Amino acid sequence: MDDRVRHDRVVPVHNLRDYFRTSIDDVIVRQGVDLDPHATCYVVNLMTLFSRSEELYEDDGDTYGLKPLALMLADAADAPNPERRNQSLQRIGDVALFIAGFFIDSLRNKAVDVDYYINMGGNAYGSLSEEVRGTVRGDAFAPVYRELAAKFQLLVDVLNEVRDGARAESDTDLLRTYEIWMRTGSRRAERLLREQGIVPIGDARGPSRH
Repeated sequence: MDDRVRHDRVVPVHNLRDYFRTSIDDVIVRQGVDLDPHATCYVVNLMTLFSRSEELYEDDGDTYGLKPLALMLADAADAPNPERRNQSLQRIGDVALFIAGFFIDSLRNKAVDVDYYINMGGNAYGSLSEEVRGTVRGDAFAPVYRELAAKFQLLVDVLNEVRDGARAESDTDLLRTYEIWMRTGSRRAERLLREQGIVPIGDARGPSRH
């Protein structure tokens, strides 16, 4: 496909949280996504938080960056107590949603693609919803994590559209869009293909659930 350098414009905003709230709400309505308001609020707060690099990346003194999801999962399995395990599970879900939603292009030609992030993130939120049940925190957050797990793919579609709405370059990379549809069954990817006169053939594999 076209390897031109894409020049994204900078969108000036006075309040980043308000920008994400308005943008996400608009896309949810446009895509017809049925999402609990508490889950929407969680995603808005997550996007606002991770817009600060010090919140997204980890700094252990020797390295600075994002730990692979598989290592985060190992951290959850080896956690010394339930609180640390839950923190690791939440971190997996949060990072997976943010990367798949806003940096899906960075996953192209990598060892793992967006379907891996969807599976890992969705499963992490699902496990977290079970872990926190019966606790004070669980009374408030278990339903939110359950909603995020069940609708992880839909949320990735929503965030993909929010991202594209802030970019000056609007050309659709058809090959990548078709690949995303094949890997995830994304309704948004299918719509973009049909808008370009391409009717997807065959069954999209879609994210598997374990």
